[in-house]
Amino acid sequence: MGRFAIPDTASGKDIKAIRRKLGMTQGEFAELVHVSSKTIERWEGGKREITGPITTLIKILNEYPQIGEDYVIPERVYPLRLWYMSENRVCTIIDVDERNRRVKIYNYTRNYIERAFGKEEHPSFEEYEAFLESRCFPESRDKMKLILKDLDIPFYDPILIIEKTDGRMAEDDFRIRIER
Repeated sequence: MGRFAIPDTASGKDIKAIRRKLGMTQGEFAELVHVSSKTIERWEGGKREITGPITTLIKILNEYPQIGEDYVIPERVYPLRLWYMSENRVCTIIDVDERNRRVKIYNYTRNYIERAFGKEEHPSFEEYEAFLESRCFPESRDKMKLILKDLDIPFYDPILIIEKTDGRMAEDDFRIRIER
């Protein structure tokens, strides 16, 4: 394939400069690049050249400094939070106020197929309810009462079912983690 226009090495000064450009502490930057705070401290204070994937990350972060903000997990705004995930990757976070029937979402992928609501950026509460039902077996399913009994759920309720099944379906690798 050939070489890339990315430096093979970085210095501690480079690490500190990008961290400051992003307005992050050493701990915050360590979380973003998935290393320990001690590693960032060592890199910034050392004289040795730094190699590895961090050099590519520095290049990307210099070109697109807003990218760090794009992946920040915001504070929860409503009582219920659902993490819609593909394996271990967060695709969409859904904050829900069931009492006032409000929904706020945060997408962490550009791939519409992997998003909980596809292209929809501001789903209605009805769309949220339809999404929940899409992650459960149908209410009209044969022997549904036996399935509910196996799950130890007294009646058909998509959120209760998802709490038990993680919203997993046989045909995909998505799951839902619920935070109350």
